Amino acid sequence: MLPLLIPRAAVKKSPSRRKPTARPSRSRASSKKQKGWRRLLCLVPPLRFWLKLALFLTVAFICWLVFLDYQVRAKFDGKKWAIPARVYARPLEIYEGLLLKPEELERELRSVGYRHVKSVYEAGQFSSKTVSGNSIYTIITRDFTFPDKVENSARYQVRLHTQGAFSKVAAVSGADDDYIARIEPQEIGSIYPRHGEDRILVQLDNTPPLLGQTLIAVEDKDFANHYGISFRGIARAMLVNIKAGRFVQGGSTLTQQLVKNFYLTQAKSLWRKIQEALMAPLLELHYSKAEILEAYINEVYLGQSGPRGIHGFGLASTHYFNRSLATLKPHQIALLVGTVKGASYYNPWRHPERAKNRRDTVLQLMADNNLISQTEYKKYTAMPLGVVKKSALRLGNYPAFLDVVKRQLRTDYQEEDLQSEGLRIFTTMSPNVQELTEKSLSSRLAQHNKKSTKNNLQAAAVVTAVGSGEIVALVGDRNPRYSGFNRAVDMQRAIGSLVKPFVFLTALSQPQKYTLSTLVDDEPVTIPLAGGKKWQPQNFDKKSHGNIPLYQALAFSYNQSTARLGMDIGLSKVIDTLSEAGVERPIKKLPSLLLGSLDLSPLELSHLYHTLAADGVYTPLRAIRDVLDANNQRLNRYPLKSEPRISADITYLVHYNLQAAMRIGTGRRAYQQLPDQLIVAGKTGTTNRQRDSWFAGYSADHLGVVWVGNDDNTPTPYTGSSGALPIWTDIFKRLSTRSISHNQPDNIAYYWADNRDGLLSAEGCDNAVLVPYIRGSQPEQSDNCQLIEKPVSRWFKKWFGEGVDNSSANDSDGNSDGNSSNNNSGIERGRN
Repeated sequence: MLPLLIPRAAVKKSPSRRKPTARPSRSRASSKKQKGWRRLLCLVPPLRFWLKLALFLTVAFICWLVFLDYQVRAKFDGKKWAIPARVYARPLEIYEGLLLKPEELERELRSVGYRHVKSVYEAGQFSSKTVSGNSIYTIITRDFTFPDKVENSARYQVRLHTQGAFSKVAAVSGADDDYIARIEPQEIGSIYPRHGEDRILVQLDNTPPLLGQTLIAVEDKDFANHYGISFRGIARAMLVNIKAGRFVQGGSTLTQQLVKNFYLTQAKSLWRKIQEALMAPLLELHYSKAEILEAYINEVYLGQSGPRGIHGFGLASTHYFNRSLATLKPHQIALLVGTVKGASYYNPWRHPERAKNRRDTVLQLMADNNLISQTEYKKYTAMPLGVVKKSALRLGNYPAFLDVVKRQLRTDYQEEDLQSEGLRIFTTMSPNVQELTEKSLSSRLAQHNKKSTKNNLQAAAVVTAVGSGEIVALVGDRNPRYSGFNRAVDMQRAIGSLVKPFVFLTALSQPQKYTLSTLVDDEPVTIPLAGGKKWQPQNFDKKSHGNIPLYQALAFSYNQSTARLGMDIGLSKVIDTLSEAGVERPIKKLPSLLLGSLDLSPLELSHLYHTLAADGVYTPLRAIRDVLDANNQRLNRYPLKSEPRISADITYLVHYNLQAAMRIGTGRRAYQQLPDQLIVAGKTGTTNRQRDSWFAGYSADHLGVVWVGNDDNTPTPYTGSSGALPIWTDIFKRLSTRSISHNQPDNIAYYWADNRDGLLSAEGCDNAVLVPYIRGSQPEQSDNCQLIEKPVSRWFKKWFGEGVDNSSANDSDGNSDGNSSNNNSGIERGRN
């Protein structure tokens, strides 16, 4: 019982009896934490690793800097830009005796940006006045590097004398007894790289000092003091932006802007900004401020003209003002400098008020920096923007002509050279003739389309200078600005009756058998073909005309007599004549060839008819005169190449016949508008069902070929005389061109002949016409005649009896002395 008497507190509990709950001590928890940190520390690389990484990054950064440095120097020291080839029209050369109308002269001057003023005082201006019926112009030309020499600005006085429908230069006077005034050519296009950048490079020494000063004042006040990055400029921009509560000013220096535009992209990213910040000091390290400013002036983007980007102030001055950079006024410089901030946003044609406000802001900064006075500031802010008309902006306004130029260039130059080497290409295009051709074609075609049910008539035209073979105008679409399918070059269509002069030319090459007065049969004709088929051509009027003089068969374009004549002389001979005249494609030996089943383009027809107009001398047509490199050294010249192929005696007879076609035949409607004194020759052409309307005609100076039709070859309501001829007439009635000369070859003699029987007649006899013959080929028999003049005989006497050697023309009893003398001096051909 004793154990029960022991107090419970006094009883010692044995450890073995009860195991208490375990509780970790602080020391043990701390130990575990230390072990965790040790594990983490084991994962952290040692200091040696960090040193290696820092060394690696430093080396990589240095390598990157070296690479950036190489990029900076390589591009800046090398060829900075791909300079497009510039394409020019022909220059206008004004000399005494040149046929030139006042409106033509003013059109040419305005096309190259000359301004009409009351009194001239600087280059690029002209004034005019009228004194005693004479138009007197005072012109101050601009400096220009022509292919043959550099011509400095000069003052000229030009006097034009107008008499009736014709006007010519009566006198030219200039400094140093210079009697030829040469106006710089219009730039008509360029051949630029695929990226579309275009620029005119300028040297800093040749730019107005005000331009650089204004750029620095507006874009980078600290330009002269910083090393590519201006921390002061960044701070100032941040302060301005904070005060404004929006982004109104950037902190980039001119050097940074150049780096962004010249080396990098326009992408807004941190990576680009880092590159820009590194490359700007590198650029400053290697190059002077002057070199950087010059590069900036040539690089900066200042506008857009179609697919062509306007880069640099040299091109921008031409784009906006049609003036050289050196001649810009302060308000014009201010507009260009203001455009740097945003060429599209401050576009003066789309946003004139916005552009003017920006210009005036720049003028204010110019005044604040003492670049102009306050008086000048008020004067220039009151001026309008003064940019050129938007319609005059785009180069390449002549896509069809430029297409021909590019095709010719690509035979001699690689595409890369044309796009990047800064070549200067001088072409044969006459801006005046080109404009006349475009307007005539577009206006007439608009009238024609009103009569057409489909309203989709198309047209093409080529005008060349007779003798030189220079293409002075070319249009390939009813919309002259369309740059797609060039119908003047790539469209081949049946030429219809335009082949007939060459059939008759072949016949007249046999003078003992055929003369202009030889009677030919215009009765129905049947020609057997292979397979038992027959060819039975009919006249357009569905009538037969019996026996008629050969010249009438061509003048009235009769099909039946032409077919008979061609089959008589032989298809092979006609094909030979066509080939000699300039047809280079194979010609099928088919009877239908005699009426025009030969597909040619308007340009090919121009080759053909130019040989005829040039008295039988074949001359390859050309669109380029000279090519110069970027240093104005001549690389290539495209001289006149000619080859006599057809007898001048025979072509003279065809000239006569085609003049008759214009006076009494299918082309006579032209003289409803042409001056009566202008003597031209020409031929209409119409194909089956009037699918094609053609006309080819020429004066002493110009040849024009016109086509009208539908692209799908469907019929039209027009013949050659109602479709193509009116377009040709509209061109030639406004064109300064000379009449065909009656300067006959020595072997040609004129005789009066009866147009009913082809026998010799006499002046004043009924049905008598004055006809040229190759000596010895004239008829031997005479016809008794009655002395009574008819309209036809009066016309032939007027146009072929005056100015020609008719000393051999037979007298009233039919006798002839057979002598001849040339009373006319030679007249030079080929003026454009």
